[in-house]
Amino acid sequence: MNRLTRAFLGLFAAPRINMREDYGKVRRFQRRLAVMSMPWRRTPYRQTVADAGGRSVSVRVFQPKERRRDDVLLFFHGGGWVTGDIETYTPACATIADLTGCAVASVNYRLAPEHPFPEGLDDCFGIVEQLLENPQRAGIADAANIVLVGDSAGGNLAAALSLKLRQQGHRGAGRQILLYPVTHWDHALATSPFASVREHGEDLRLTSAEVQDYFDMYVPDPERRKDPLVAPLESTDLSGQPTTLVVTAELDLLRDEGEAYGRALARAGNIVRIHRVRGALHGFIQLPRFSRPVREAYAVINAFLDDHLASDENDADAESPGQEAAT
Repeated sequence: MNRLTRAFLGLFAAPRINMREDYGKVRRFQRRLAVMSMPWRRTPYRQTVADAGGRSVSVRVFQPKERRRDDVLLFFHGGGWVTGDIETYTPACATIADLTGCAVASVNYRLAPEHPFPEGLDDCFGIVEQLLENPQRAGIADAANIVLVGDSAGGNLAAALSLKLRQQGHRGAGRQILLYPVTHWDHALATSPFASVREHGEDLRLTSAEVQDYFDMYVPDPERRKDPLVAPLESTDLSGQPTTLVVTAELDLLRDEGEAYGRALARAGNIVRIHRVRGALHGFIQLPRFSRPVREAYAVINAFLDDHLASDENDADAESPGQEAAT
């Protein structure tokens, strides 16, 4: 990427603020922005409250304009485990529902720093466990129709939930979609094992400093950040995981760790597809639905939901733009 292009994309970088001090302001700004982003139409949804280990967790359910699949996408929002909620992700979830033809259930898990690890994960686990064990109670015909989906920190939660379900001997989801997920604990420019952190960690949409702020709030104890439920790449046993789609963004510092997790899943015997969206920045799933990265991502997501894993792509190079299917 040449200097002019990088300078232009830098205009879309997250504001350089002290997230540890200003996360409350960021939350309020995100909610206002979500309301402003859809002024031309109302987004229909049904909101309910589910019990998760004795805690009440709000879940917002979106129906597509045209229901084309029986799948229910259980969605965990991004925001570094610190920002974001079902309100700020309402436009994105409405888009997910319409472009996949699936019902989408967005989980409003507790946020750090008020509720550090594992509290938000526990909220999500309580919801997932109930749905997988008794889907009919939520109006879902078959647990096989439940797909775990998350972006960024939400992708981290989806991966961690699948690991925890297997660890505790519960039935796991059959499929998961991880959108530019956090899978590792080290995002420092000097020590990260991933080239994408050094290439894109300073002046684009998401920065190394911002990710480290999020970790400071989500997992204050640095030693606990190596827990596989925080950093799934640290897991020594990735067997028995769901069929997985990993979607990464080319110009994202999280790119390489997301793809590394996909390859690690494949080496453990799981069915995995990895797709890198060219020219995309972190968080692109919240762009307008007509944008090229969004259209490309949903073409891949819909193919995945239809079980169209391309068998002729087994030798694709996940280090370069494009896609890879592995078993």
